[in-house]
Amino acid sequence: MPERSGPFEAVPQGLRVALKVTPKAARAGIAGVEADAAGRAVLKVRVTEAPEGGRANAAVVKLLAKAWKLPKGALEIAAGAKNRRKTLLVAGDPDALAPRLQAWLKELDG
Repeated sequence: MPERSGPFEAVPQGLRVALKVTPKAARAGIAGVEADAAGRAVLKVRVTEAPEGGRANAAVVKLLAKAWKLPKGALEIAAGAKNRRKTLLVAGDPDALAPRLQAWLKELDG
């Protein structure tokens, strides 16, 4: 079973990130981590774009790529493209990505 730490899950291709996305928000931003109905940790992301035509998904990728200082091409919506709950795949070495994103998450939480 892949290793899970918060909203991050190490997989052979990189990291899977569980997201809860709010489109058409007043302000774009990352609102931290919360537990979903099943008790799994999800990263809450708000974007100002509407979900039509994939614009909100593109905004999520752009926002997270900038926050994590990664190229947009390394991030893709792997599941849930038409839902608020999404799975994002961050391509790369999971052993290098996991500590980096965990450190970012600690900074986010303050």
